[in-house]
Amino acid sequence: MSALESEYRLDYFEEEGFTRTNCQTCGDHFWTRDPSRETCGEPPCETYSFIHNPGFDEEYSLSEMREVFLSFFESHDHERIEPYPVAANRWRDDVLLTQASIMDFQPLVTNGTTPPPGNPLVISQPCIRMQDIDDVGRTGRHTMAFEMMAHHAFNAREDAQECAYEGEVYWKEQAVAHCDELLDSLGVDLTEVIYIEDPWVGGGNAGPALEVIYRGVELATLVFMTMEQSSDGEYELKDGNTYTPMDTYVVDTGYGLERWTWVSQGTPTVYEAVYPETIAFLKDDAGISHNESQQEIITHAATLAGNMDSDKVSDIEGARKEIAAAVGVDLEELRTLLEPLETIYAIADHCRTLAYMLGDEIIPSNVSTGYLVRMVLRRTKRLVDSVDIDTSLHELVNMQAERLGYENRETIRTIVQTEVEQYHAMLDRGSRRVRKLSEEYADHDEPIPTDELVELYDSHGIQPDTVEEIARKAGAEVSVPGDFYSLVAARQDEAAREGSQQASTDRIANLSETERLYYDDQDRTEFEGIVLDSFEQDDGYDVILDRTLFYPEGGGQPSDTGMLSTEDVTVEVDNVRIENGVIIHRTSAGLTTGERVRGCINATRRSRLMHHHTATHIVAHAARKVLGEHIRQAGAQKGVERSRIDLCHYERITREQAAKIEQHANKLVMANVPVTVEWSDRHVAEKYYGFDIYQGGIPPGERIRLIHITDDIQACGGTHVTRSGDIGTIRLLSTKRVQDGVERLSFAAGEAAIAASQQTEDSLHRAAEVFDVTPISVPETAERFFTEWKERGKRIADLESQLAKARAISGVTGNEIDIGGVTAVVQRLNTDVNERRATASALAESGQIAVVAGDTDGAQFTVAVPEDVGVDAGAVVNELAARVGGSGGGSPNFAHGGGPRTEDLDETLDAAPEMLRRVMNA
Repeated sequence: MSALESEYRLDYFEEEGFTRTNCQTCGDHFWTRDPSRETCGEPPCETYSFIHNPGFDEEYSLSEMREVFLSFFESHDHERIEPYPVAANRWRDDVLLTQASIMDFQPLVTNGTTPPPGNPLVISQPCIRMQDIDDVGRTGRHTMAFEMMAHHAFNAREDAQECAYEGEVYWKEQAVAHCDELLDSLGVDLTEVIYIEDPWVGGGNAGPALEVIYRGVELATLVFMTMEQSSDGEYELKDGNTYTPMDTYVVDTGYGLERWTWVSQGTPTVYEAVYPETIAFLKDDAGISHNESQQEIITHAATLAGNMDSDKVSDIEGARKEIAAAVGVDLEELRTLLEPLETIYAIADHCRTLAYMLGDEIIPSNVSTGYLVRMVLRRTKRLVDSVDIDTSLHELVNMQAERLGYENRETIRTIVQTEVEQYHAMLDRGSRRVRKLSEEYADHDEPIPTDELVELYDSHGIQPDTVEEIARKAGAEVSVPGDFYSLVAARQDEAAREGSQQASTDRIANLSETERLYYDDQDRTEFEGIVLDSFEQDDGYDVILDRTLFYPEGGGQPSDTGMLSTEDVTVEVDNVRIENGVIIHRTSAGLTTGERVRGCINATRRSRLMHHHTATHIVAHAARKVLGEHIRQAGAQKGVERSRIDLCHYERITREQAAKIEQHANKLVMANVPVTVEWSDRHVAEKYYGFDIYQGGIPPGERIRLIHITDDIQACGGTHVTRSGDIGTIRLLSTKRVQDGVERLSFAAGEAAIAASQQTEDSLHRAAEVFDVTPISVPETAERFFTEWKERGKRIADLESQLAKARAISGVTGNEIDIGGVTAVVQRLNTDVNERRATASALAESGQIAVVAGDTDGAQFTVAVPEDVGVDAGAVVNELAARVGGSGGGSPNFAHGGGPRTEDLDETLDAAPEMLRRVMNA
């Protein structure tokens, strides 16, 4: 017996009369009570057999089915846990979205660092799996948003070291028995239940697993987690990573709420079971209806829809053709019936996905979870338009948000409206880029590659089917991968995983964690400690002490600086960092291991950093009060002279809003409220305060440090003042958009705020002196000067244009050539670019092709062409500019460009007539 097979040899299977066999279609091994069974029961090996033949004794709605599951496991001594947000990066830094219930407990609970909130526990966790986005609507069973009902048991091996829990709760036998008992309680004939062997990997863990199949659909997966990902692991698994055994072993189950509801109702697809009202509404809005004959075809096709799973079938089009043949209709007839329905199903699912994401306050942007919500939103808008639904997208999303019980629905509506407006503007700009790209690939007789499609989507929001339409008109081909959107989403997940990797050194691996004195007394500046290690680095020395007052860089707060002294030597400390609980001081010279040292930190620097760190909490709190509760921190950097905080927000912060934020922040400062510290059990804090406590990052450990400033509570390891009044004042210096969906507030606190105010005052007074007015009159005076300057500029431009026209009328000093019956003027004019452009425009208005060049800033060309003349100004400029080492662009009637090689200007002008003839003939 192989090691893998032994993992599935359960006493329960033997006692219950199960037989282990392999599928005669796909070869997978499975366990069944029916010894005559020949296939594994899962599509494409078998089809759905519960449609119009419900698999349970009763029909259940989503809420009813959820309660049946949770209550069943509560009655079996499982503690019910409230669901976590769909944004998994609120409590972990290696993934973006919650894709399974076990992600709530990875890695800190699964690896034994912290205890679980209950053991065993039961939960129904909302999840989002972007990798399923391309299958939604098509297979009848895939949903991007879903609830994973789950029961978990966390077990520790007898020899586990420093594990936060101990002993075995239950393992494989009991997990399978629970599943059987639940199915039996719902009226399922257990001889129809199949358990397929399928090793599992996910979220950094792995182990043997059993897929639970009933009447053609997978209802659950029972994972028995025994390994964790490790760079030097001894087992390489199917995801290409290596794994090593854990000190813990975890029952990780996943029961799909939507599928259980679907099987209980026996509807043609899961979508009618999950979104009955939404599907009916969308079909009516889109004018989709079917007669009895068409409905029979649709239902028959639905039983075979599992064969359209992109994970199982590489040729989706071929699979649809086979379904058409099995149903007995023409492929195009089937496509005409199904594709509008599939679009309706996807819209319902995507709107639910958006409601989850926006309801949990994910703000659209170009990175991280913001990128993913924007991707779903744009795809949904495209789908809505494709079936001519009149209802606005924000109303459709609001329907789902209301159904899910979110209270921030007005913000959700505003965000969707804003995103749709921005999307339309981006589409207009991006379409021009697609046309140009299509022409380039058509000229080379090459298809537009997937990388270009992804770039067009990332940069311009252009959907691949839109690229196909535009490219087809230009004669270019496009091959869109069937899993395009999951590929795009996977890039963001990969970026999250790469960003979570942290460096550590072998040198400190065996050292104990450093005692952190800076938490005992944040105003203290001197201490004594023992040198545990000291070693040379490229740019100094690393010194490790048993205890330290030096704060290490973290959470956006720079480290303390100062000195370490022995009886013989004093060394400067210019940087401090922490790795695996060990604090490392970067010093100007080495120290001797075992020596006693006296440390002294820079008190002024520490004080200013404390002011700015506390002010960061206050500014973010004030921003939430002014802009809305959706505001989340996207990053922060504290400094000595000024600090900044980046906030996720769906529109620009106005000057009026910035002023209100500053006022609100200073009211809190003047209220002189206490800044209190609380050390709390991690699960208690999450349950009581929610996951918004992790605005500044995810701290490790079973206990976390919370900073309270009135009703603002943050998990934070930084140093802070003891009362808000200690800050003195906060001055908001600037606001700017650092990327789409992220606003940066720069501010100064305490003495730095006073210095910033004085600097602004000085600048205002200097400006007043220049204008010879009072400081209060500077804005009005500057506006008047600027208006006069603009008017003068317009007048100069107008005179230059008149001069150019006069020159063109009075006679041309350039070379006149006949180009297919049209006069072309090639002229070198060493004036500024505005006059050259005006001259070219004047010549074109008089019916002549103009090529005007100059060398005031490299070799520059302006080409203007009258209407209805067969010469593309852009093409001519591109070729001229290329000859001088540059490029150009513009419309077919007017274009400009150039390059750095002025020495090639005259030779290029000599070649211009031949270029014009060639372009015209083309």
